[in-house]
Amino acid sequence: MAADSKDGPELHPATVGLAQGRNYAAITTVLPSGKVQTHPVWIGTDGERLVVNTETHRQKYKNVRRDPSVTLTIRHEENPYRYAEVRGEVVETVTGQEARDHIDELSQKYHDQDYNPDDIKSERVMLWIVPSRQTLVDQIADSI
Repeated sequence: MAADSKDGPELHPATVGLAQGRNYAAITTVLPSGKVQTHPVWIGTDGERLVVNTETHRQKYKNVRRDPSVTLTIRHEENPYRYAEVRGEVVETVTGQEARDHIDELSQKYHDQDYNPDDIKSERVMLWIVPSRQTLVDQIADSI
């Protein structure tokens, strides 16, 4: 098993590659009770930060407004034994037309079509995440 850990806010090139690809992520946030909640999400990046798009009525958004600490695990879809775990925090949120346009970009990336506007129940919001620690894992199934 090959693993590489990195502290600090600079994204590892392998993390950027995973976030740019058609790979799914899981975001873990902290509930008001102190327990954690994990959801599968679409992931993006500007090369310096990671971004997740959600809605303002959802629990994960409420969680990060109270506690910006998150963990993202980005899994390579063709090789699930290759993934990045990113611990960090939400440093910026963006709503409005920019967030609405962004969900269309993500939907195009994952499904080759715009996001269905009928599926929007409140307001779209982009969660920009800066890492504090990243661990990249690349292992083969035979070694497990």
